[in-house]
Amino acid sequence: MRDDFLTSLDNQAPLAPLREGGRAMWRQIEDTLVAEIARGVYPAESQLPTEKELAERFDVNRHTVRRALAALAQRGLLLVEQGRGSFVVRDAIDYALGPHTRFSENLLRAGKEPAHELLRASEESANENVARNLKVRPGTRVIRLETLSRANKRPITLGRHFYPARLVPDMIAQFERWRSITKALQHSGVADYSRAWTRITARLPEQAEAHLLRLSTTTPVLVTESVNIESRGRPVEYGQTCFASDRVQLLVDLSR
Repeated sequence: MRDDFLTSLDNQAPLAPLREGGRAMWRQIEDTLVAEIARGVYPAESQLPTEKELAERFDVNRHTVRRALAALAQRGLLLVEQGRGSFVVRDAIDYALGPHTRFSENLLRAGKEPAHELLRASEESANENVARNLKVRPGTRVIRLETLSRANKRPITLGRHFYPARLVPDMIAQFERWRSITKALQHSGVADYSRAWTRITARLPEQAEAHLLRLSTTTPVLVTESVNIESRGRPVEYGQTCFASDRVQLLVDLSR
Protein backbone atom coordinates (compact mmCIF):
# COMPACT_ATOMS: atom_id res chain seq x y z
CA MET A 1 0.00 0.00 0.00
CA ARG A 2 2.76 2.42 0.95
CA ASP A 3 4.75 1.77 -2.28
CA ASP A 4 1.66 2.33 -4.45
CA PHE A 5 0.92 5.51 -2.58
CA LEU A 6 4.39 6.95 -3.05
CA THR A 7 4.33 6.00 -6.72
CA SER A 8 1.10 7.96 -7.22
CA LEU A 9 2.69 10.91 -5.45
CA ASP A 10 5.83 10.74 -7.56
CA ASN A 11 3.73 10.77 -10.73
CA GLN A 12 2.14 14.09 -9.83
CA ALA A 13 3.55 17.36 -11.15
CA PRO A 14 5.29 19.32 -8.38
CA LEU A 15 2.97 21.84 -6.79
CA ALA A 16 3.96 25.41 -6.20
CA PRO A 17 3.64 26.51 -2.56
CA LEU A 18 0.13 27.66 -1.71
CA ARG A 19 0.05 31.32 -0.81
CA GLU A 20 -3.39 32.91 -0.75
CA GLY A 21 -3.63 36.26 0.98
CA GLY A 22 -5.73 36.24 4.11
CA ARG A 23 -6.20 32.44 4.26
CA ALA A 24 -4.21 30.28 6.66
CA MET A 25 -1.75 27.91 5.01
CA TRP A 26 -3.06 24.90 6.91
CA ARG A 27 -6.54 25.63 5.53
CA GLN A 28 -5.17 25.75 2.00
CA ILE A 29 -3.39 22.43 2.52
CA GLU A 30 -6.60 20.96 3.95
CA ASP A 31 -8.58 22.11 0.88
CA THR A 32 -5.98 20.66 -1.50
CA LEU A 33 -5.95 17.27 0.22
CA VAL A 34 -9.77 17.16 0.35
CA ALA A 35 -9.88 17.75 -3.41
CA GLU A 36 -7.26 15.05 -4.04
CA ILE A 37 -9.14 12.54 -1.89
CA ALA A 38 -12.32 13.31 -3.82
CA ARG A 39 -10.49 12.78 -7.15
CA GLY A 40 -9.09 9.44 -6.00
CA VAL A 41 -5.46 10.54 -5.85
CA TYR A 42 -5.53 9.05 -2.37
CA PRO A 43 -8.05 6.15 -2.50
CA ALA A 44 -10.04 4.96 0.47
CA GLU A 45 -7.89 3.02 2.96
CA SER A 46 -4.62 4.31 1.45
CA GLN A 47 -1.93 6.00 3.51
CA LEU A 48 -1.00 9.64 3.08
CA PRO A 49 2.65 10.73 2.82
CA THR A 50 4.40 11.47 6.09
CA GLU A 51 4.23 14.87 7.74
CA LYS A 52 7.82 15.48 6.59
CA GLU A 53 6.96 14.65 2.97
CA LEU A 54 3.89 16.86 3.00
CA ALA A 55 5.82 19.71 4.63
CA GLU A 56 8.40 19.52 1.86
CA ARG A 57 5.71 19.34 -0.82
CA PHE A 58 3.87 22.43 0.42
CA ASP A 59 7.02 24.27 1.61
CA VAL A 60 5.75 24.68 5.18
CA ASN A 61 6.75 23.45 8.62
CA ARG A 62 5.44 20.17 10.06
CA HIS A 63 3.24 21.94 12.60
CA THR A 64 1.24 23.50 9.74
CA VAL A 65 0.82 20.08 8.09
CA ARG A 66 -0.17 18.51 11.40
CA ARG A 67 -2.92 21.10 11.86
CA ALA A 68 -4.29 20.37 8.36
CA LEU A 69 -4.29 16.63 9.02
CA ALA A 70 -6.06 17.15 12.35
CA ALA A 71 -8.77 19.12 10.56
CA LEU A 72 -9.23 16.30 8.02
CA ALA A 73 -9.47 13.78 10.85
CA GLN A 74 -12.10 15.92 12.56
CA ARG A 75 -14.10 15.92 9.32
CA GLY A 76 -14.00 12.12 9.28
CA LEU A 77 -11.83 11.86 6.16
CA LEU A 78 -8.67 10.61 7.86
CA LEU A 79 -7.69 8.27 10.63
CA VAL A 80 -4.45 9.47 12.25
CA GLU A 81 -2.74 6.59 14.04
CA GLN A 82 0.19 7.43 16.29
CA GLY A 83 3.33 5.73 15.04
CA ARG A 84 1.70 4.51 11.81
CA GLY A 85 0.55 7.55 9.87
CA SER A 86 -2.65 8.95 8.33
CA PHE A 87 -5.15 6.82 6.40
CA VAL A 88 -8.11 7.75 4.20
CA VAL A 89 -11.32 6.33 5.70
CA ARG A 90 -14.00 8.11 3.72
CA ASP A 91 -16.01 4.98 2.78
CA ALA A 92 -16.89 3.19 6.01
CA ILE A 93 -19.01 0.09 5.37
CA ASP A 94 -22.69 0.15 6.30
CA TYR A 95 -22.95 -3.14 8.22
CA ALA A 96 -26.60 -4.16 8.52
CA LEU A 97 -27.81 -5.73 11.77
CA GLY A 98 -31.21 -7.36 11.34
CA PRO A 99 -33.13 -10.63 11.48
CA HIS A 100 -30.72 -12.25 8.98
CA THR A 101 -27.33 -10.69 9.67
CA ARG A 102 -24.68 -12.23 7.39
CA PHE A 103 -21.09 -11.00 7.29
CA SER A 104 -20.29 -11.96 3.70
CA GLU A 105 -23.56 -10.58 2.33
CA ASN A 106 -22.97 -7.25 4.08
CA LEU A 107 -19.50 -6.92 2.58
CA LEU A 108 -20.45 -8.04 -0.92
CA ARG A 109 -23.33 -5.55 -0.87
CA ALA A 110 -20.78 -2.84 -0.07
CA GLY A 111 -18.51 -3.97 -2.92
CA LYS A 112 -15.90 -5.48 -0.59
CA GLU A 113 -14.25 -8.90 -0.64
CA PRO A 114 -14.91 -10.79 2.62
CA ALA A 115 -12.38 -13.09 4.25
CA HIS A 116 -12.21 -14.96 7.56
CA GLU A 117 -9.16 -16.13 9.49
CA LEU A 118 -9.49 -18.66 12.29
CA LEU A 119 -7.36 -17.50 15.21
CA ARG A 120 -8.36 -20.13 17.74
CA ALA A 121 -10.74 -23.08 18.00
CA SER A 122 -11.57 -25.28 20.95
CA GLU A 123 -14.20 -27.37 22.69
CA GLU A 124 -14.66 -26.26 26.28
CA SER A 125 -17.08 -26.03 29.19
CA ALA A 126 -19.58 -23.19 29.02
CA ASN A 127 -19.19 -20.52 31.69
CA GLU A 128 -22.29 -18.97 33.25
CA ASN A 129 -22.57 -16.17 30.68
CA VAL A 130 -22.23 -18.44 27.65
CA ALA A 131 -24.55 -21.04 29.19
CA ARG A 132 -27.24 -18.45 29.96
CA ASN A 133 -27.22 -17.10 26.38
CA LEU A 134 -27.20 -20.55 24.75
CA LYS A 135 -29.82 -21.76 27.26
CA VAL A 136 -27.74 -24.69 28.43
CA ARG A 137 -26.39 -25.70 31.83
CA PRO A 138 -23.06 -24.23 32.98
CA GLY A 139 -20.32 -26.74 32.19
CA THR A 140 -22.06 -27.99 29.04
CA ARG A 141 -19.60 -28.60 26.21
CA VAL A 142 -19.51 -25.78 23.65
CA ILE A 143 -17.51 -25.08 20.52
CA ARG A 144 -15.56 -21.81 20.61
CA LEU A 145 -14.25 -20.07 17.49
CA GLU A 146 -12.19 -16.87 17.54
CA THR A 147 -11.99 -15.18 14.15
CA LEU A 148 -10.44 -12.18 12.42
CA SER A 149 -12.49 -10.94 9.46
CA ARG A 150 -11.34 -8.66 6.67
CA ALA A 151 -12.80 -6.45 3.95
CA ASN A 152 -10.53 -6.17 0.92
CA LYS A 153 -7.72 -7.59 3.09
CA ARG A 154 -8.13 -4.89 5.76
CA PRO A 155 -9.15 -6.20 9.21
CA ILE A 156 -12.54 -4.97 10.39
CA THR A 157 -13.83 -7.40 13.04
CA LEU A 158 -12.69 -9.76 15.77
CA GLY A 159 -15.24 -12.33 16.83
CA ARG A 160 -15.78 -14.87 19.59
CA HIS A 161 -18.46 -17.40 18.64
CA PHE A 162 -19.94 -20.13 20.86
CA TYR A 163 -22.07 -23.11 19.71
CA PRO A 164 -23.63 -26.04 21.58
CA ALA A 165 -21.25 -28.93 20.84
CA ARG A 166 -24.10 -31.44 20.93
CA LEU A 167 -25.91 -29.57 18.17
CA VAL A 168 -22.94 -28.90 15.84
CA PRO A 169 -20.14 -31.27 16.89
CA ASP A 170 -18.09 -30.77 13.69
CA MET A 171 -18.37 -26.96 13.60
CA ILE A 172 -14.60 -26.46 13.78
CA ALA A 173 -13.87 -28.72 10.81
CA GLN A 174 -16.69 -27.18 8.79
CA PHE A 175 -15.50 -23.63 9.44
CA GLU A 176 -11.92 -24.55 8.55
CA ARG A 177 -13.26 -25.95 5.28
CA TRP A 178 -15.68 -23.17 4.29
CA ARG A 179 -14.34 -20.09 6.14
CA SER A 180 -17.95 -19.01 6.59
CA ILE A 181 -20.15 -19.21 9.69
CA THR A 182 -23.31 -19.62 7.60
CA LYS A 183 -21.89 -22.43 5.45
CA ALA A 184 -20.32 -24.15 8.43
CA LEU A 185 -23.68 -24.18 10.23
CA GLN A 186 -25.46 -25.41 7.10
CA HIS A 187 -23.04 -28.31 6.70
CA SER A 188 -23.41 -29.05 10.41
CA GLY A 189 -27.17 -29.49 10.04
CA VAL A 190 -28.48 -25.96 10.77
CA ALA A 191 -30.18 -25.04 7.49
CA ASP A 192 -31.06 -21.51 8.52
CA TYR A 193 -30.90 -19.20 11.50
CA SER A 194 -31.98 -15.70 12.48
CA ARG A 195 -30.90 -13.00 14.91
CA ALA A 196 -32.81 -13.06 18.21
CA TRP A 197 -31.20 -9.93 19.65
CA THR A 198 -28.13 -7.69 19.45
CA ARG A 199 -26.63 -5.41 22.10
CA ILE A 200 -24.26 -2.64 20.92
CA THR A 201 -21.67 -0.90 23.11
CA ALA A 202 -18.46 1.06 22.56
CA ARG A 203 -15.11 1.06 24.34
CA LEU A 204 -11.38 1.43 23.76
CA PRO A 205 -9.64 -1.67 22.41
CA GLU A 206 -7.38 -3.90 24.43
CA GLN A 207 -3.79 -3.93 23.22
CA ALA A 208 -4.14 -7.31 21.48
CA GLU A 209 -7.35 -6.18 19.77
CA ALA A 210 -5.72 -2.97 18.55
CA HIS A 211 -2.79 -4.97 17.16
CA LEU A 212 -4.97 -7.44 15.25
CA LEU A 213 -7.31 -4.74 13.92
CA ARG A 214 -4.40 -2.39 13.12
CA LEU A 215 -5.86 0.35 15.29
CA SER A 216 -4.49 2.90 17.68
CA THR A 217 -5.33 2.06 21.29
CA THR A 218 -7.09 5.43 21.43
CA THR A 219 -9.47 4.58 18.56
CA PRO A 220 -12.78 3.22 19.93
CA VAL A 221 -14.23 -0.10 18.87
CA LEU A 222 -17.91 -0.99 18.53
CA VAL A 223 -18.85 -4.21 20.30
CA THR A 224 -21.89 -6.33 19.56
CA GLU A 225 -23.18 -9.15 21.72
CA SER A 226 -25.79 -11.32 20.02
CA VAL A 227 -27.69 -14.59 19.90
CA ASN A 228 -28.78 -16.44 16.74
CA ILE A 229 -31.56 -19.03 16.84
CA GLU A 230 -32.69 -21.82 14.52
CA SER A 231 -36.23 -22.19 13.16
CA ARG A 232 -37.61 -23.73 16.36
CA GLY A 233 -36.25 -20.92 18.51
CA ARG A 234 -33.32 -22.85 19.95
CA PRO A 235 -30.07 -20.81 20.32
CA VAL A 236 -27.37 -22.01 17.93
CA GLU A 237 -24.81 -19.25 18.41
CA TYR A 238 -23.80 -16.72 21.04
CA GLY A 239 -21.33 -14.17 19.73
CA GLN A 240 -19.23 -11.21 20.81
CA THR A 241 -17.88 -9.14 17.91
CA CYS A 242 -15.47 -6.21 18.03
CA PHE A 243 -15.72 -3.79 15.05
CA ALA A 244 -13.11 -1.23 13.98
CA SER A 245 -15.24 1.92 14.35
CA ASP A 246 -13.37 3.86 11.66
CA ARG A 247 -14.20 1.24 9.02
CA VAL A 248 -17.72 0.12 9.89
CA GLN A 249 -21.02 1.89 10.56
CA LEU A 250 -23.56 -0.37 12.25
CA LEU A 251 -26.98 -0.04 10.61
CA VAL A 252 -29.99 -1.54 12.37
CA ASP A 253 -32.15 -2.79 9.49
CA LEU A 254 -35.25 -4.75 10.50
CA SER A 255 -36.24 -5.40 6.87
CA ARG A 256 -33.43 -7.88 6.21
